[in-house]
Amino acid sequence: MTATSLNPKPAARVRTRGGRLVLYTVLVAVTGLFLGPFGWLVLTGLKAPSELAAAPVHWLPAHFEWHNFADAYRLIDFLGYARNSLIIATIYATLVTLSSAWVGFGFARLTAPGKKTLFGILIGSMMLPQMITLLPTYLIFAKLGMVDTYWPWVLWGLASAPYLVFLFRQFFAGLPRELEEAAIVDGCGYGGMFWRIFLPQSWPVLSASFVIAFTWTWGDYIAPQLLLSTDRSTLAVAVMTTYVSSAGTPITNLQAAASVMYVVPILLVFLVAQRGFVAGLSTSGLK
Repeated sequence: MTATSLNPKPAARVRTRGGRLVLYTVLVAVTGLFLGPFGWLVLTGLKAPSELAAAPVHWLPAHFEWHNFADAYRLIDFLGYARNSLIIATIYATLVTLSSAWVGFGFARLTAPGKKTLFGILIGSMMLPQMITLLPTYLIFAKLGMVDTYWPWVLWGLASAPYLVFLFRQFFAGLPRELEEAAIVDGCGYGGMFWRIFLPQSWPVLSASFVIAFTWTWGDYIAPQLLLSTDRSTLAVAVMTTYVSSAGTPITNLQAAASVMYVVPILLVFLVAQRGFVAGLSTSGLK
């Protein structure tokens, strides 16, 4: 083997570097496109009220009003509402992840008449908008005396979520059949097989499902506004409804500052679990 064959030709290296440059440029542009709204939110939170209605638009604040963040924090019981959101999101994300894993395991590894039909109905239910089921859901919880409690999120969590069931079903279906056969030979039932073998193998999907479910609940405005009183409500509702002037108009700069603080926990959750989140989405839904 010659030295020429071991080293790429200069032209090939140039093409490779050029391709990488184009790829990085596109990635930076797409990243900027997605970070643009968040950057504008931060800048809005640092502006004075007079700058918000200025024409032409003030892209940068004349003076950075850092006290807007402190004012937004003090104006409401920020930690109290954040605690409510954290409780609801954690309860729902934990329960729905486990219940969806159990249902996905059943669809992937068990056989029963009409299984494909049921799975098709489950996938089809993802097309139903939340607004369609909102009124019947409220009436059911009102009849059960669960309005102004956190029990609706417990029941929703135990009921699993179609999209998460799909992720787990695809992941479990891709595991080797030998795992199941070996467990049956050792006298392990399907319940023990799920908890001892399949669930520990699915940590990437568990991580992805938890992040998705947590984000759903943390960002939900409609259900808490409908089902919870002001004291039990979440940070999303408080941010959208509390920062208003005596005339009833929104205080936009304080609302933007509060929104930035509201988004930070979600970013932290994703940064902590991003490795499992990416791995879960890349290993599910491919089979």
